Amino acid sequence: MAAALLITGTVGVGKTSVADAVGDVLAGEGIPYAVIDLDWLRRAWPAPPGDPFNSALTMRNLRAVAANFLDAGAERLVLAGVIEHRDERARHEEVLGVPLTVCRIRVPLAETHRRLRGRHVHDPQGLDWHLDRAGELADILDAAKVEDFTVDGTKALKQVAEEAIKGWRV
Repeated sequence: MAAALLITGTVGVGKTSVADAVGDVLAGEGIPYAVIDLDWLRRAWPAPPGDPFNSALTMRNLRAVAANFLDAGAERLVLAGVIEHRDERARHEEVLGVPLTVCRIRVPLAETHRRLRGRHVHDPQGLDWHLDRAGELADILDAAKVEDFTVDGTKALKQVAEEAIKGWRV
């Protein structure tokens, strides 16, 4: 039976890197998978009024992409992205059409800021937005509790991926 794992957390915690590493571990185990970065499914400009993160577009694209990967033989879908509310979680699961488990990657805010400074070294405007968003998003995720389990994102990447898979085992 197919299943999905969403790697979530604030900006800068390494969601995409962890999702890629989860894919590598699954490949090593011979499990057919696909990795989907939700940021790329929403990357369009301008966003419509009232939907600053292109959520509606993300859901339309996710439905099609997930179906294509499942039709192509993927047994595990590994997603990287942010969901801020439990109703968004339910919507993602409905769109995917397979059971969804959510893993939150946690990294102390100071470390998240350090990572963001390295990532946005040539983008001071983007850095300012991401630094502000990291703390704001951490508070939102703490209140929403959309995750099934958490993993410490300060460990080595492969270890974080292995812990995410261990918490997800279906």
